[in-house]
Amino acid sequence: MALTDDLVGRSYPPTPPYEVTAVKVREFSAATGGDGENADRDAPAIPPTFPIVLAFDAMNAFLEAEGIELSRIVHGDQGFRYARPVRIGDRLVATLEVASARTVRGMDIIGTSSEITDADGERVLVATATLIHRGGEQ
Repeated sequence: MALTDDLVGRSYPPTPPYEVTAVKVREFSAATGGDGENADRDAPAIPPTFPIVLAFDAMNAFLEAEGIELSRIVHGDQGFRYARPVRIGDRLVATLEVASARTVRGMDIIGTSSEITDADGERVLVATATLIHRGGEQ
């Protein structure tokens, strides 16, 4: 990928709404080695990394829009800044924006910021990531 000056600040369409359910939280917890439970068996504890599900969808839409193969990406960093906790029943969407981009030794270092909002458009959190695009032919 040849970085262009206009990549930084570019936003991509929001992901489709994602409903947070107890089943999805339990599946995520099981896949990541947790039990997804707390004192209330009907309401599993939501892991703080659960929103990666939406952030990953937003990242994939970005990669597709820019013609970047996922197999050429190394995930360098991930962070979550919460405005409020994610809750069972939330309908969330993620909108990715490219926050930074630079080239180092033939690799593109791309910083992304995905704002995750609820059905009312209120910010729930911002997920940030650093993606390293390995050089070479795609």
